Amino acid sequence: MTMDSTLALDVEEIRAEFPILSRLLHDGKPLVYLDNAATTQTPTPVLEAYSDYFNRYNANIHRGLHSLADEATAAFERARDTVREFLNAERVEEIVFTRGTTEAINLVANTWGRANLRAGDRVIISEMEHHSNIVPWQMLSTELGFTLSVIPVDARGVLDLDAARSLIDERTRLVAVNHVSNALGTINPVSELAALAHAQGALILVDGAQAVAHARVDVQALGADFYAFSGHKIYGPTGIGALYGRLELLEAMPPWQGGGEMISKVTLTEGTTFAAPPHKFEAGTPAIGEAIALDRAIRWLTNLHFELVTEWEQTLLSHTTQRLESIDGLSLIGTAPNKCGVISFVVEGAHSQDIGLLIDQFGVAIRTGHHCAQPLMQKFGLDATCRASFGVYNTLEEADQFVDALGRVIKMLR
Repeated sequence: MTMDSTLALDVEEIRAEFPILSRLLHDGKPLVYLDNAATTQTPTPVLEAYSDYFNRYNANIHRGLHSLADEATAAFERARDTVREFLNAERVEEIVFTRGTTEAINLVANTWGRANLRAGDRVIISEMEHHSNIVPWQMLSTELGFTLSVIPVDARGVLDLDAARSLIDERTRLVAVNHVSNALGTINPVSELAALAHAQGALILVDGAQAVAHARVDVQALGADFYAFSGHKIYGPTGIGALYGRLELLEAMPPWQGGGEMISKVTLTEGTTFAAPPHKFEAGTPAIGEAIALDRAIRWLTNLHFELVTEWEQTLLSHTTQRLESIDGLSLIGTAPNKCGVISFVVEGAHSQDIGLLIDQFGVAIRTGHHCAQPLMQKFGLDATCRASFGVYNTLEEADQFVDALGRVIKMLR
C-alpha cells in the first residue's frame, strides 16, 4: 500500500485523548510513561465505548430476546469481526475471545496439544519466549512425554535460524514463538519459521502480544496457524484478548472449559454436543464490555494509519538508542537490526531495581526485572534489566527527559 505523503501523526492531538498523560507526579514532575510493553494507556474514545455499554445496553448476550440483549450481542459480534479484519483472518469463526495472550496459548495447549501431542513428538519454542509461551508447554510435556526443544538466540538477541532449521524436523508438531520479544524488542522472522514448520507438516503458534500495536499484522501472509494477542497491549482494557486459529483446526479441537454458551445440546443421560467454533471455546458469560472496548481500541489505532505509527515509533527508538549509547557504563541488551520500540539496558555498578525506583522520582515510568523472560535473562548472564518501551503517544521530548533523568540517577548511584 502506498502511503499518502501528506499524512502525518499529530502526536499532541493523540496525547489529548489520554487524560492520564497530563498527570503530575512527585512535586509536579510530568509523567513520562515508558512502560508500554507491560500495558498501554487507554484513550478517551475507548473508555467512552466501555462506559456506554454499561450505561445504555448492559445485558447478557446471544440468548436474550429483549432489545438490550440484541444490542449487546450485535456489539459483541461486531467486535469479533473487527478483530478478524484487524488480523486479516479469512473467517469470523476463526476468532476466539479470551482473557488475553496467556489464556489463548493455554487454550491451544489444552485442546490442540492434548489431542495431538504424544511421546516422541517435538514442540519447539525459542530462548526469548515470555513465560506464557514456555510454562504451558513444559507442563504438558511433563504429562504427555513429548520433547520441548529451544531455538537459541545470539549475542544481539537474534534467533539462530540455522539452529531452527536443524531443530524443525519430521518429529516436530508445533513451533511456538513470539512475533516480537517483550524483553528485547526483536522482531522475529515468523513467515520463514512458518514455512520451515509447514514443510515438516508442523503448525506454528505466534505470540503476537508485543506486535499488534506497532505494525500491521496479516495472519494469512505470515502463515500463522494460531495467533494470540491481548487488548491491554493495544490501547484497550485488561481481561480481553483473542486467539486466531485456522477454522479446520478449531473445528477438530475439543473444548477446553465446559458450561453455558459452548454447547449445542445437553442431556443427563445421552451426553452433550458442542457448539461450532468460536463459541465452543467461550464457555460462560464473556467479558462483553471489554470486547466492545477492544473493538473501539482497534478502530482508534488503525484510523491513525499503521505506517505512520510504525515510522514514529522507529524514530523514538532510534533517537533514544543513540542517546543511551553515549552513557558511560550503560550496555544495551538486545541490538537486533530489526526491532520494535523496546530498549533494555543495564548500567555497570547499578542495580536495575534501584534505577527504576529512583527514576520514578523524576516522573519517569519504566519497567525493571526479568520481564517474565527468565531463561532469556540467564542467556545474557543477568537477573534483570531496565526496559523503556514506547507507544504512539510518546514524544522526543519525553525520550530526552528519560535519558536526562537516567543520567542524574546514575550519578546518584555512583
